[in-house]
Amino acid sequence: MQTIKLPGASQKSFPVGASFSAKFVPRVGVRHHPVGTAFSGLVAGLESTTVPRNVAASVAKMLHAQKKGSLVDELPAWKALKEHVVDIEKTHLRDLLHDEARCMALIKESEGIYCDFTRQRVTQRTLELLYELAEQSNLREKINAMFNGEHINSTEDRAVLHVATRAHRNQKIIVDGRDVVPDVWEVLDKIKAFSDKVRNGEWLGVTGKPLKKVVAIGIGGSFLGPLFVHTALRTEPNAMRASRDRTLRFLANVDPIDVARALDGLDPEETLVVVISKTFTTAETMLNARTVRSWLIERLGPDAVAKHMVAVSTNIKLVKEFGIDPDNAFGFWDWVGGRYSVCSAVGILPLSLQYGFDIMQEFLAGANNMDEHFKNQPYQDNLPVLIGLLSIWNVSFLGYGAKAILPYCQALSKLAPHIQQVDMESNGKGVDINGVRLPFQTGEIDFGEPGTNGQHSFYQLIHQGRVIPCEFIGIVRSQQSVYLKGEVVSNHDELMCNFFAQADALAYGKTPEQLRSDNVPDYLIPHRVFTGNRPSMSIMLPSCTAYTVGQLLSMYEHRIAVQGFIWNINSFDQWGVELGKVLASKVRNVMNGVRTRDRKVLPQDGFNYSTTRMMNKYLEGKTQILYPEGHDVFPIDMLRAGH
Repeated sequence: MQTIKLPGASQKSFPVGASFSAKFVPRVGVRHHPVGTAFSGLVAGLESTTVPRNVAASVAKMLHAQKKGSLVDELPAWKALKEHVVDIEKTHLRDLLHDEARCMALIKESEGIYCDFTRQRVTQRTLELLYELAEQSNLREKINAMFNGEHINSTEDRAVLHVATRAHRNQKIIVDGRDVVPDVWEVLDKIKAFSDKVRNGEWLGVTGKPLKKVVAIGIGGSFLGPLFVHTALRTEPNAMRASRDRTLRFLANVDPIDVARALDGLDPEETLVVVISKTFTTAETMLNARTVRSWLIERLGPDAVAKHMVAVSTNIKLVKEFGIDPDNAFGFWDWVGGRYSVCSAVGILPLSLQYGFDIMQEFLAGANNMDEHFKNQPYQDNLPVLIGLLSIWNVSFLGYGAKAILPYCQALSKLAPHIQQVDMESNGKGVDINGVRLPFQTGEIDFGEPGTNGQHSFYQLIHQGRVIPCEFIGIVRSQQSVYLKGEVVSNHDELMCNFFAQADALAYGKTPEQLRSDNVPDYLIPHRVFTGNRPSMSIMLPSCTAYTVGQLLSMYEHRIAVQGFIWNINSFDQWGVELGKVLASKVRNVMNGVRTRDRKVLPQDGFNYSTTRMMNKYLEGKTQILYPEGHDVFPIDMLRAGH
């Protein structure tokens, strides 16, 4: 068979007469070519190849499309949206909110979730252009590629299938020709069996006591996601009953203060430790794991490790060397990114130990429900797609570089920190998926606090300072209802009154004329004017249960993917976190040397003047530690002393 060989793709060739698709291009090495000379040379090579003219022409057309599509700002819809900004700048939300037909079109309700987008600075024409941008960016094809197990994480050559971790048992999801759902459920069944044994007292500690306290050691996605879900369920009535007399704590920071707080007041005889590290080499996690292991051994003896420590990891060799029984290791897969891993054993194991597997299965079902919604619903009814497109509009066209996540529900207090990682680690990129430097900013600065706490913190800036799009999240039925006789409204109604009011305050503002009518002195009017026209969206869940928490998590994960798909970036790698780790390793080696030999950091150690001086200032206040001859100091002795 005659073939067309592509430059830079020595292991791949296109059979003549085969069909071609844009999604195939990155898999054969084209992404490694800089835009420009590589593409022109590639196309020139095709034109000189002795193959049928129509074949060469179609390949050339495809490659030109890929070149153009690699920079989304060259798409017609992107340019039209840029021009459309002029029209939007002539509008104000106080006027747009009077358009009842527009408001009806911007209120969506699906899967029990109510979303109100009426306070976004958009018109029907804006939405039409955003849908066109989605089409021209091949959004649907990219969504399908993710669900079909294609290696859309091109820099690491991996599939992106956190959706598989919450698939129903009867679903099929294929990765590299293999249905992975049975593998997922093999781990879930193992989690259920183990957590049931621990919870019913069949699995006992080394001294024969039941293990009612769990410490989960992990960092990043191994910490923030599980902590979010745990915080969301702590006061949910069913989860409260299921977790009675049980404790779940997290240890993430390598700061020894975090170790002290995680272990404070715990009886090691009743404590089970879950070490979460895919490779079992994460520096912070493994140092914390060794620290807690020393605490267990000092109190209970070396046999305690096998009974009191389990692992979530794929590196069975290192798990065994650490002293953990390999049978007590719970695996996951390279197609599950850390920040997307809460539905894998990373989150489900410690959370099942706390709440029972049945409740966590409800959480998985909620996430799966939103996965299916995202996969199947058309753009105009697809909640993650709509939220993602509106965020693209706010970031790339209106120039708003941040968003505030504002749950009016204390149980969701850890949502913002978790989404902060998922979003900023996913979409904080400077190049597109082909390695081309982007001429525009991607990603958002995420922050937030539960209402009404945030109102007394940073709302001043949101109302009268920078324009920051807000995402208000409310709950119809509170986990804990309180109503006091004689009060005008219940406690939860009071909370929700603020939820409703804040969105309108941001949208409408207050004009000088209104202030004068309120008899505000002229000298105060400039200080009390609210410009309004500040965008927000309002999301209401019927309740805050394991199921709806799963839905909410999935909705946010997919909206972030939508943004990355439109910007044509890789939302599933995280090279930006690597450089600091590498440099820290160098500092660690020098630190060992200077602390052991009682010397200062010297210029020949390779640091700049500033770092050298700062390290020596730090060392001046430290006691010399002879590491090779050292002994355990923390946390055993300090905790025993009650400090």
